[in-house]
Amino acid sequence: MIQSTNKILVPIDFSEQSLLALDQSYNLARKYHAEITLLHVVEDQGMIAKLFSQKQHDDLKKTIQKDLDKLAAEVEKKNKLTVSSLVAQGSVYEKINEVAELINATFIVMGTNGEDSVKKKFIGSNALRVVRESRIPVITIKGTEHRKGIENIVLPLDLSKETKEKVGMAIHLSKLFNKAVVRVVSVLFTSDEFVVNRLTRQLGQVKAFLEREGVECSAEIVKGVKGEDSLAQNILEYAEKVEGDLIMIMTQQELDVTKYFIGSSAQEIINHSTIPVLSIRPVFKKDTTVFPYPY
Repeated sequence: MIQSTNKILVPIDFSEQSLLALDQSYNLARKYHAEITLLHVVEDQGMIAKLFSQKQHDDLKKTIQKDLDKLAAEVEKKNKLTVSSLVAQGSVYEKINEVAELINATFIVMGTNGEDSVKKKFIGSNALRVVRESRIPVITIKGTEHRKGIENIVLPLDLSKETKEKVGMAIHLSKLFNKAVVRVVSVLFTSDEFVVNRLTRQLGQVKAFLEREGVECSAEIVKGVKGEDSLAQNILEYAEKVEGDLIMIMTQQELDVTKYFIGSSAQEIINHSTIPVLSIRPVFKKDTTVFPYPY
């Protein structure tokens, strides 16, 4: 069994999508020598929950814990990984983030059903909320077919300095997954010469930095067409074209949403991407120099 202080949190509601996310976590756990923690949250249901006695609540938790323990044991035996399980009660997205911080998780890996998630089980309907508030990188899994490893990492960049934080993580993952290719892309919506030159210069600098770190990469500017959600659409089309295995984005921040490639575009990418999406929360700091991800 893998023994490590690294932990990967996988929220489970026993739906197909949450089990697909669990399946995707195995290779990541091996690469990080990480333990997988399965989490099921018994969601508070307001007035309906009050109709049940404390004993009924306790019995429900015991039943779920038993099912979760069984799943953990099966995964552990089949994949030779260390797997633990936990049942919590409360607000789903709050508990997921709370547990992730409590166990000092390296990643949260969870399924999502995109815009249709409201009609699905708790994992789909809470994925975006987890991403918005998590201080820990979150990988959301929407599609049903994925490669077991990572061969192509799609790295969208704009002109905000904070998005460069993704570059360090991209280097780290590229080396971890046997020299995965990093596909740097920016979407251009203007012909303004100043913006074009600045963006071209930034992409060139990022490409040069990646190459100095021994990472195979490409850098491309995609000409976008203005319109609602066109940024997300352009990124997703590019990711499909290069057969991306992972798209890296920065999550929305309250301080200045307009600075980021994110906002509604991030939500659209998470909701519609059939390729796993890694969401990283930007850290506000004076020094924005790019460094390799410190893992």
